Amino acid sequence: MLNSSKLSQITTIIAPISLGILVGFLFDWMNFPVGWLLGPMIAGIIYSIVQGKPQSLPPGIMMIGKAIIGISTAFRFSPETINIVTIYAIPLAGCILITAALSMFKGYLLSLWTDISRPTGFLASIPGTASAIVAMSEELGADPITVAILQYLRLLLVVFIIPTVTIFMFPSIDQTQTTSLLLISAKTSLPIFWNLLLIAGVCFLGIWGGNLLRLPSSAFLGSFLVGLTTLWAMPYQLQVPSWLFSIGLLLVGIFIGVQFDWENARKLWKAILIEIVLVIGLIIGCFIVGYEFHNLTGVDLITSLLSFTPGGLEAMIATVNELGGDAGLVLAIQLTRMLLIILIGPGLTTMIVKRIKLKNVIST
Repeated sequence: MLNSSKLSQITTIIAPISLGILVGFLFDWMNFPVGWLLGPMIAGIIYSIVQGKPQSLPPGIMMIGKAIIGISTAFRFSPETINIVTIYAIPLAGCILITAALSMFKGYLLSLWTDISRPTGFLASIPGTASAIVAMSEELGADPITVAILQYLRLLLVVFIIPTVTIFMFPSIDQTQTTSLLLISAKTSLPIFWNLLLIAGVCFLGIWGGNLLRLPSSAFLGSFLVGLTTLWAMPYQLQVPSWLFSIGLLLVGIFIGVQFDWENARKLWKAILIEIVLVIGLIIGCFIVGYEFHNLTGVDLITSLLSFTPGGLEAMIATVNELGGDAGLVLAIQLTRMLLIILIGPGLTTMIVKRIKLKNVIST
């Protein structure tokens, strides 16, 4: 028989996760961006408010969720991605650096004009891979709830504004243009059992290796690197089922949500209003970068503009297909930027956090 203490511990795990599943289904049905992350996170927030204080879940839940997101992110890449972008390597590198600088400057202004911390402002402003950024935010010294809210506010604004503006600007583009084919593999697929077994092994090895090497956001980055190596080295086609990715988002979302502290969250109203203004400014800046890429390379204007948007990859691919641009090149450039963000972002943020802490120590 279970004693009351054990029963209480089980209840504190089952109750928020069950609520997260219900709200996740609702958000997914309503087609919210990354509904399986936002829904459970909001469910966790509701649960913590009802309980009257922030709650805690076993840390293994977060680690498993991060590992699943890490390997899912890795499986979006292929060697063909790198091959395509090497054609435009120099101007592409310059444009990616400029858009990254714009995003970091936005994060600096966000932290300067609000009460949120510098690491939170930077992570909330990194474009692309929002689920990955949220997953690694707590380990990098940021507030994960603030990062999640501001990241998905940016995503909602980008997904709404950019397709609307580009379709209005280019209403009658010929849609017969040939597009690059990307991520099409001739490898043989593994049976689902062996596919899932291999994914489990990669996640375990990624978590273990990430901790051993003391990587930033070890569970995520470790699984990402092991998954990327496995994907490119294996003679078989591997895939992460959408339901498994949803489970990863669910675990991360609910873990973040139950830590919600109402007193600390009231400051977000000012941050949200400032974020809206800053995101609009960032979109304009990225459009200018895309226009200059078009001038430098001769790539058509639609493809260039949509290749450097601050997030919303799926919406950008849908838009470029609608308008007749080069969907393969847009995907290749966006994925290359995402890869650089994942590899460089955690280390850069850690360095910034350490410098801020050192500066605070010296000043005191």
